[in-house]
Amino acid sequence: MTICILDTSVFCNLLDIPAFNQHSKDTHSTLEQYLEAGHNLLLPLAAVYETGNHIAQVSNGDARRKAAQRFVEQVTGAIAGRAPWTPTPLPDPEQLTEWLAQFPDCAMRETGLADLTIIKEFERQCALHRLRRVFVWSYDHHLRGYDRKVEPRSERG
Repeated sequence: MTICILDTSVFCNLLDIPAFNQHSKDTHSTLEQYLEAGHNLLLPLAAVYETGNHIAQVSNGDARRKAAQRFVEQVTGAIAGRAPWTPTPLPDPEQLTEWLAQFPDCAMRETGLADLTIIKEFERQCALHRLRRVFVWSYDHHLRGYDRKVEPRSERG
């Protein structure tokens, strides 16, 4: 089983958020492939918050409300286990303090706090699932390279 962590850029496309949905058709096609392949899809809290912020920026009020309703439906569905993705756990205060200490260096590399938390979730999943592929599904250049591939068992020495 492959572990796939959704980034905000993907979640916005899946929800078809106006002005944040440039890859909507491709994203839906890729989602179908991932579901057919049995990928375990994770939805980080950072992606939830950022997507909510993007929805609030939609200029057309009717489109904004419809996007907000799709968002609420999908996030509450995920919390209840009725969506194809599972929410990731909240960090404990010690973890958050550690991440905040790392943030100034990340900011200098133009990596925001939300992206840092997604990277930390990637690292956590890699540690939990050493024999599985773990990757961040993103259109953001800061996150696209997070893909830990694992050799098939038959090829390992």
